[in-house]
Amino acid sequence: MTEADRAAEVLIREGIQHARPGDAVLGEEFGTEGEGRRRWIVDPIDGTASYVRGLPIWATLIALEEDGELTVGVVSAPALHRRWYAARGEGAYANGERITVSKVGDLADAQLCYSDLASWTKYRSSAQPMIDLLHSVWRTRGVGDFWQHMLVAEGTADIAVEPIVNLWDLAALLVVVEEAGGRFTTLEGVRTADGGSAISSNGLLHEEVVAALAEGTPPRP
Repeated sequence: MTEADRAAEVLIREGIQHARPGDAVLGEEFGTEGEGRRRWIVDPIDGTASYVRGLPIWATLIALEEDGELTVGVVSAPALHRRWYAARGEGAYANGERITVSKVGDLADAQLCYSDLASWTKYRSSAQPMIDLLHSVWRTRGVGDFWQHMLVAEGTADIAVEPIVNLWDLAALLVVVEEAGGRFTTLEGVRTADGGSAISSNGLLHEEVVAALAEGTPPRP
């Protein structure tokens, strides 16, 4: 948490309160305020560590949840000069252009993004399934945070995985990935942004990745 995180969330909450005074808000910094069928889920700065160190991989994430279903997602990354957004049934966009996931259907041809590898040892019972998966794909990049999932939505990457995350880290991302034609689940394959872990993919590779991370025995190219 930084002063910038808190200041950004205050501004977002004030904007929502002015435009939608009856809506609830859940934010990373200040928790839940209000109640009702509509709830805004906010991460004021996703990638705070990158922000602090001057890496451009940070963004503001805002999602709208209506009657328990995530319906709108916005991912704004000013340092990357890029904004992704989506609404149910309307498709996914980046800087005004429609985006879609890739059509790669073989793990041996896939590009996989992941967060800090040490976190797999810290938060999972074993990092070996993840290590095996890394050796099974064509190419890997340790991008992390929101960007890896947006790369999946754009079709630049085919898979992104995270062992530990919160609802505000994922809510906006899920809408964008799904509207781009991909899938977004926990490591166990459950469709939710509130399950503590995440896999996003182009959909074609999803079940294979879920099985690989569960068993640690993905097929090798």
